[in-house]
Amino acid sequence: MEFISTDLLAYCENFTGPESELLKDLNRQTHLKVGQPRMLSGHLQGRFLSFLSKLCKPSYILEIGTYTGYSALCLAEGLTENGTLITIDPNEETNLFAKSFIEKSEYKNKIDLIHGDARVILPTLKQKWDFVFIDADKKNYGVYFDLVIDQVNSGGLIIADNVLWSGKILQEQMDKDTLAIHNFNRKVNSDTRVESLLLPLRDGLFILRKK
Repeated sequence: MEFISTDLLAYCENFTGPESELLKDLNRQTHLKVGQPRMLSGHLQGRFLSFLSKLCKPSYILEIGTYTGYSALCLAEGLTENGTLITIDPNEETNLFAKSFIEKSEYKNKIDLIHGDARVILPTLKQKWDFVFIDADKKNYGVYFDLVIDQVNSGGLIIADNVLWSGKILQEQMDKDTLAIHNFNRKVNSDTRVESLLLPLRDGLFILRKK
């Protein structure tokens, strides 16, 4: 769901830095060949993630939910010279698609795509994260937050995508996914370890800064 008109979105994109040719092709091929292409971050959100990453200059980025690799490639743009991005996803088919584009990028040696369940993998990772992007199964957002928060450096960012869930979080009767997102929003907003900012960019981005 977009919270501005198509024309205003196009205007914003026209006055935003362009996608690389690789990202344009990834965007196009995702829409042509992969199910649920609306899951892709896209031009405006992708540039926003890249912008934040470049401001943070992270050494270690964690992404939970790879899909076709668009957001990983955007986030990798801000990595330090020896930085690493670890992205985790259980979907073998989309992982193969993502890997095919990651291998074409200048960040191929900085991105490590792990196939599997993040709930199992995260406890095995010992890095201290500078930037975490959560864009996976909504019912486990709170679980992922709990698994990573102690490993995030002071001043580090955690960003959760789709936290407005097409506006469904305003409904009185919520389905399970919507209720999970609403409960996550309440959970992190009341967590004294982070500062919170919820932005209506595309389907909602919750930006959390570790104190």
